Amino acid sequence: MERKMYSDINRLEPELIKKYKEEGFLLVPSLISKEDLIILDVTIRNIVKDAENNETITQVIEYENTQIDGLCLPRRLFNPFELHEQFRRIATSEQVLGYVISLIGQDIALQHSKLNMKPQKVGAVVEWHQDFTYFPHTNDDLVGVLIYLDDATSENGCLEVLPRQHTRSFDHSLPDGSFAGMITEEINEENYGQPVTLAAKAGSTIFLHPFTPHRSAPNVSEKPRKTLIFEYRATDAFPIYTGSQLVSMESYVHHLHGNPATHARFGGPPPAIYTPKDIPKSLYELQEVSRKILKPEE
Repeated sequence: MERKMYSDINRLEPELIKKYKEEGFLLVPSLISKEDLIILDVTIRNIVKDAENNETITQVIEYENTQIDGLCLPRRLFNPFELHEQFRRIATSEQVLGYVISLIGQDIALQHSKLNMKPQKVGAVVEWHQDFTYFPHTNDDLVGVLIYLDDATSENGCLEVLPRQHTRSFDHSLPDGSFAGMITEEINEENYGQPVTLAAKAGSTIFLHPFTPHRSAPNVSEKPRKTLIFEYRATDAFPIYTGSQLVSMESYVHHLHGNPATHARFGGPPPAIYTPKDIPKSLYELQEVSRKILKPEE
């Protein structure tokens, strides 16, 4: 994919950059237009429909474990950036990259992408976790961009974050030391403050530091709550992979702006490198297994 160079791209005001660095997140209302939301909705419907009629469906869609009215509902679309030009258009748009460049520098790459569907009445719970534990890098100049494609409320499981807790790595290990995919130390308001619920209208966008703890409750409403997620990294923030994993994961990386890097830059809190018990398909499945181990009575 051709790299872009925006010489006159709109940069963030210093006070917004300061807020992001202090709080670990930034919520921007109505960043994506209503017209783009309609286009993305049609695109998603077509992709799901085509995938359900294709033998490669499991490579594109992950389904909820619980059926609603006898139907299996999709909870995640894998790698939307790779699936359709409309996703690539949004990911490389000036309004999105302007924020990303302001927060982590002009030399950036797309790390990966996903679409969380959060279907009505079931939309799986996501426990407290830090994204960096899923993909540790040589430094923490990464940012997650979460675009609400539907109105997000407490009822339909909008994102919750722990502000100002992005300067340390929380424990994500099971008793045997393997990766739980979720924070396993106790999170209480006395030690970490009040969680912030990020309810917002469709088109609103969250810029999330990779060490910011976040979670979302189940969707108990009558409507789905979709979130399009792009993960960006500075080109000198190299992933800590080994062997064949390096080849498979880097195949989804696209340099979007500025120059690529040949030398890793080190910085940020020391990353914890956990080993999972086996190869999980997704965050959802990993957390489901971990909950059974940590909370067998539930």
